[in-house]
Amino acid sequence: MRAATRREFVAGPGGRIECAVDLPDSAPRGIALIAHPHPLFGGTLDNKVVQTLARAFVELGYGAWRPNFRGVGASEGRFDEGRGEVDDLSAVIAHLEAERPVLAGFSFGAAMQARLARRLPPERMVLVGLAVANFDVPPVPADTILVHGEKDETVPLAAVLAWALPQDLPVVVVPGADHFFHRRLPVLRSIVRNGWR
Repeated sequence: MRAATRREFVAGPGGRIECAVDLPDSAPRGIALIAHPHPLFGGTLDNKVVQTLARAFVELGYGAWRPNFRGVGASEGRFDEGRGEVDDLSAVIAHLEAERPVLAGFSFGAAMQARLARRLPPERMVLVGLAVANFDVPPVPADTILVHGEKDETVPLAAVLAWALPQDLPVVVVPGADHFFHRRLPVLRSIVRNGWR
């Protein structure tokens, strides 16, 4: 991964969207769009889980784009209960002219990516700490990598298993991990990298 993360701004329906961009050393094989946790509870593009996902995708050869949702950092606009947030993710993809991006997200961001995938079929998805307890989350493609912490105190593992069951969607459970994967981020990174092969 190149040393410098650059910042770019994309025009969105609620104003400009601040993005952190990380690129591999060679020409990217595709785009990975990574969405952060809930904006009203401190979620930003600098979240450690989101940064870990970006590193994993750069190592896999993707250009990793991490937008700040509206009202976060230098992104304009105000929180829109998930509606405008999905529109903003869609605006970044349109700006990049990415035909089939990888959609990844953590917590609230994972739920927003699941909603976006209904509009825009992704190359593949990675959803971490998926916020099924707080948001209506539609079914996702069968090859989605779904990762959850065994000791997640924000979104109970049982809720994610219940959501995944009707889809026959496997859940990768990280033993001992909390919602934010404290001291388990290297495990998360390897799950994504190994799951891609």
